[in-house]
Amino acid sequence: MKAASSSLRAAFSHCVVQVRSYDYHHYLCLLELPANMRKAAFALRAFNVETARAMDVASDPKIGLMRLLWWEEAIDKIYANKLIEHPTAQALSSVISESKISKAWLKRVVNARINDANRDVIDLPESIEELEKYSEDTASTLLYMTLQAGGIKSTAVDHAASHVGKASGLLLLLKSLPYHASRNRHFSYIPAKVAAKHGLLVKEGGRSEIRLDSREGLCDAVFEMASVANAHLVKARELANSVPVEARKALLPAVPAQVLLDSLSKVQFDVFDSRLARGVLGKPPLWFQLKLKWYSWRGIY
Repeated sequence: MKAASSSLRAAFSHCVVQVRSYDYHHYLCLLELPANMRKAAFALRAFNVETARAMDVASDPKIGLMRLLWWEEAIDKIYANKLIEHPTAQALSSVISESKISKAWLKRVVNARINDANRDVIDLPESIEELEKYSEDTASTLLYMTLQAGGIKSTAVDHAASHVGKASGLLLLLKSLPYHASRNRHFSYIPAKVAAKHGLLVKEGGRSEIRLDSREGLCDAVFEMASVANAHLVKARELANSVPVEARKALLPAVPAQVLLDSLSKVQFDVFDSRLARGVLGKPPLWFQLKLKWYSWRGIY
């Protein structure tokens, strides 16, 4: 019994380290959560880190896809009460047994990652709506599960969480554009309609491809997508008075989303500007932490 307890503590410690290492701004958000949500939130975010990074850390896309399929199978095993020798899976299993996290939501996250992994890097999403759905299925769904772990049921908070997740997801996709371009020389998260509107789309070999002949065109495309994210943040905050006080800290990811939006605005939406890589989302770490603390203390997001 003592060995099992020690193993579980080690599993949760692993989750905390994973989130702190690879999702630092959300790590700081999770520290503000009440105890009844925090443990589950770290397990869920660590699961998100595992699935979000699967394709990035793999030397071959097929290996990354196999990792995602392993997680899809792992979810089934967890709900069948089968032991899995993986620290994040062990922590997740504990959280699921305590909080009755919806299996459908976990599957939704992993399936969204699998569908994205199966997409050819030169297959562009057709519209911003496709990326909004991807953000809903990943970032928003993580917020739903965190709220479920805290026992919070509210239509208003679900609506707000949907908007916060969509904003966060869209902005992080924008921030990742230079990374993906450096790996495969493609901008696979700029929708074809947006690219065409700003003169970035060219036809080659019967396929559409984004070309960076115009940095100004790219900035305009990023601005258009960031404006959609901003609209989601505005809608989320319009719902604030209807959101139960105990749920508001779970929506603190709206703060890093706003910070990233402000940082993009400061560099005229040039995702290649090196200032975006400084500190936390382009801001000094202490400044970011104080801002987050201020929002948390005031019970706003």
